[in-house]
Amino acid sequence: MNISAKVDYGVRAMLVLASEQRADESAPRPVTADQVAESQGLPRKFLEAILRDLRRAGLVVSTRGSAGGYALARRAAEVTLGDIFRAVDGPLAEVRGLRPHETAYHEPATVLPTVWVSLRAAIRSVLDEVTLDALLEDRLPDHVRQLADIPDAWANR
Repeated sequence: MNISAKVDYGVRAMLVLASEQRADESAPRPVTADQVAESQGLPRKFLEAILRDLRRAGLVVSTRGSAGGYALARRAAEVTLGDIFRAVDGPLAEVRGLRPHETAYHEPATVLPTVWVSLRAAIRSVLDEVTLDALLEDRLPDHVRQLADIPDAWANR
């Protein structure tokens, strides 16, 4: 699985916004793209395009003006990594532009759709269950931590 720069930057930007929301839940102060870019060492122009994707997906709201910027559209506990992935990169798993369940093969490859669907389910079991709030609190679901604890999980293959 390739985690694109867009996804990486999008997640980091959302964590900055979630952190601000957490600092003042009653009325979080909008954070400018410049502030997010500077705090995470991200290219501002690229980040602005990512923030537009996140806004179109309903994950952030933007405010114009001198006190403007971006803020989460929902509570950090309601935004998953899967939401961010889909907003900036599209579906979590595709095979030649098709969703895994839309694929079909001839013998001897007829079992591949089951493998592709299983792979998508495995990705979902991590990305759709890890929220921004969980990341900020270092409170990952047990099954996610267990996957990271598999002896060769951190090894390249």
